[in-house]
Amino acid sequence: MANFKYSSAGLALTKQFEGCELKAYQDQVGVWTIGYGHTGTDVKKGLTITEEQASTLLAADVAWAVTCVNKSVKVAINQNQFDALVDFVFNLGCANLGQSTLLRLLNSGDSIDAAKEFLRWNRAGGKVVAGLTRRRQAEMDLFNKPAASAPVRAIGSVHATAPKASRRAAKSAGPVTKAAKNPLQTAKKAASGKKRSNTSS
Repeated sequence: MANFKYSSAGLALTKQFEGCELKAYQDQVGVWTIGYGHTGTDVKKGLTITEEQASTLLAADVAWAVTCVNKSVKVAINQNQFDALVDFVFNLGCANLGQSTLLRLLNSGDSIDAAKEFLRWNRAGGKVVAGLTRRRQAEMDLFNKPAASAPVRAIGSVHATAPKASRRAAKSAGPVTKAAKNPLQTAKKAASGKKRSNTSS
């Protein structure tokens, strides 16, 4: 089991594709949302936050994806590969990583072919989505980027519980399964490549 933390480079990638709103708004299905896609009972009409607070919320929201990747990867990887996988999981859900050819190839030691699998997860509702294609390309590029040093296990780890059942609902439909932190946001975020979109692998 890997033991990494999500780096600043990984967070920057997630921020790039999630986008940030510092005033609470209702998405297309009426869910109050703020920051980098943060939802919950703490988000209400009229709430405003700072960029720093938005980053703090994102770090907490992404913790379950960090835990998922640390538990799922059985081979040595580097920080860039870890970061790319965390963004992938944050967008698509832990179940999708677990059943993916990407993870199977990676754990068999074939990181080269595993990297190519990112681009297969760019569909929503069976159709290729430009935003998802851009996000998968960015993840693949980061995955393939040489790390500053040889693969290492970071000191310490992020301890987090898995997302609550209501925020991780999954549809078991083979490679097009969706595991969502907040499935209600799917329609709003699919076109832009934001988290929780139907994909195929």
